[in-house]
Amino acid sequence: MTATLLATKRVEKPWGRHDLWPGFPDPAPDAPAIGEVWFQTPHAGEPPLLIKYLFTSDRLSVQVHPDDKTAQAAGYPRGKDEAWLILAAEPHATIAIGTLAPMTKDELRESSLDGSIEHKLDWKPVKAGEFYYSKAGVVHAIGPGLTVIEIQQNVDLTYRLYDYGSDRELHLDAGVAAANPEPYVAPPTPHQDGGDVTILAEGPKFVVERFGGGTREIELGEMAWLVPVTGAGVADGVAWKAGECLTLEGKCRIEAEAGSDVLLAYPGDKRR
Repeated sequence: MTATLLATKRVEKPWGRHDLWPGFPDPAPDAPAIGEVWFQTPHAGEPPLLIKYLFTSDRLSVQVHPDDKTAQAAGYPRGKDEAWLILAAEPHATIAIGTLAPMTKDELRESSLDGSIEHKLDWKPVKAGEFYYSKAGVVHAIGPGLTVIEIQQNVDLTYRLYDYGSDRELHLDAGVAAANPEPYVAPPTPHQDGGDVTILAEGPKFVVERFGGGTREIELGEMAWLVPVTGAGVADGVAWKAGECLTLEGKCRIEAEAGSDVLLAYPGDKRR
């Protein structure tokens, strides 16, 4: 068994913040805002999943990610399904996920060009503790005032459809082709795994489990990511705490302090 504490990469974003989340040092007041913190393996592009924290002070662009087939045709290793656990949300914080009504590809393009797409998205009020799974092809936008853990397929590939009049590049041809402009259909609600483990996501691209304090013995056929939301503990002799991330391989003993809240993410459409 190997447990590895991952290095972090801080990513500057125009929609980022100077007040981050406990465990992450704030950037200096005169430094660029930080919008994302990535947890990376030594060979950053190889693993199938990537874990991030997001810190938003403004709206992210209206965007879409391609599926595996479309991304691979464009020369990328994979597409991007992603999921969000909301850690903190200011009053009236929202996420747009899916469209209010089905749209044709031509309607999506025209709405992106004239800006009306902003008002044709399903902006949902969100609060801390909620979990959302966004499949490739879902048109979406994350609003301001949010702190989020994002679990995603590991590819840096985003098609911007609309960016509220900014001068950043749009990707209309690729984005419209990749999009399924339809109302969002939520996957099955989280459920218990016959014990103290909650299954938040169970799809072909990745599985996300959530558990609390105590000891777990697990055996993994593939690499997995341990994401402590709160608390602290040890995984096969490697200490961890909230705000960190580890990769796990093989058979592993995870010990979490009482009151901890921990995510375990791994690829594949088959549960252990």
